[in-house]
Amino acid sequence: MAEIHGSDLLGALHPPDMDLLSRSLESVDFKTGHILYEPGDDVRFAYFPRGSAITTFHVLMADGAAVQTALVGSEGAVGGIVSHGGVPAFARSCVMHGGSFYRISVQNLEEVARESIRLRYLLSRYADCLLAQIFQSVACNAVHTIEQRAAKWLVAAMNRTGRSEIAMTQDQLASLLGVGRTYISRVVQRMKAEGLITTRRGAILIDEPEKLRRKSCHCDHLVALHFETVLKGVYSETANGNGK
Repeated sequence: MAEIHGSDLLGALHPPDMDLLSRSLESVDFKTGHILYEPGDDVRFAYFPRGSAITTFHVLMADGAAVQTALVGSEGAVGGIVSHGGVPAFARSCVMHGGSFYRISVQNLEEVARESIRLRYLLSRYADCLLAQIFQSVACNAVHTIEQRAAKWLVAAMNRTGRSEIAMTQDQLASLLGVGRTYISRVVQRMKAEGLITTRRGAILIDEPEKLRRKSCHCDHLVALHFETVLKGVYSETANGNGK
């Protein structure tokens, strides 16, 4: 049986279903900033981040701003999961942290899903979890401060990569949050003054993870609890605030 490594979502499959799926998977590597889909692109492949790889969904606004609505690591997947492909992408899907991915054509994924009821259940349950994350993100953007939201995304990125150095500029963080550069600059300066983070060219270093976690809102924790209910063991324990 071919083994699947690095994808917690696919790792939840039973061995026979994993073996069936693995025949159609290929491993690909993408660098930070690579665009998987732009709005309007045909969804031809599904991607499963592995290890520390992360992708994000961004909704593009009329004024050119891009607001992040979801972050997907090894607990999830991007593209053609429940839509059966062949439909245009609505949001931009971008690689936030480069690394390895499993890729499968939507056609092959459909064929495997027809043979594996467990795979169909897994993808349906994941779709529910992704929707919950998007719902929570909408609420978060509406009621939480920029500082809370910035802390949340930095902690979420740290949890998924397992690294305290996040490859991200302040401009990129501002774009992810849908705010101006001036606003995020003030937030970053406050966090630096409190000893939570330091910055270097092209990266933000998290110096006090637990203090930064306490500054963030609880949105990622609520999403993690839903994952734990619907897809137990798939979401990072660190993201759930339990540590490893």
